[in-house]
Amino acid sequence: MRDADPGRVAIGRVYDPPAGDGRARVLVDRLWPRGVAKDAAALDEWLRAVAPSAELRKWYRHEPGRFAEFRRRYREELNEPERRNAVERLGELARTSGVVLLTATRDPASSNAAVLVDVVQEELGSG
Repeated sequence: MRDADPGRVAIGRVYDPPAGDGRARVLVDRLWPRGVAKDAAALDEWLRAVAPSAELRKWYRHEPGRFAEFRRRYREELNEPERRNAVERLGELARTSGVVLLTATRDPASSNAAVLVDVVQEELGSG
């Protein structure tokens, strides 16, 4: 888990056990992770609306050389009303209890969760 702002926003893998630190655990992937029982995930929320579009996810394929362009395109998608509402929800959670953005990706540092950390931090700065 990587803290973006200690106590506020962190990234984690959904496969990791809960830290028990009181932060809300929010899955930010569109698809349910393979091999994870819903009870075992110990989620507070699953915000599918904040995930990248299927088209963008398929284009990116977690190829490191595409991350900068993925980040740019994904940030554009996050301006769409439904996604914007989901980002605002993450900001609310970060303000009240802190939030762990969970993903099933093997490399969370190059995932949508990493982009969301920056976006949520911006949300906190403006709120």
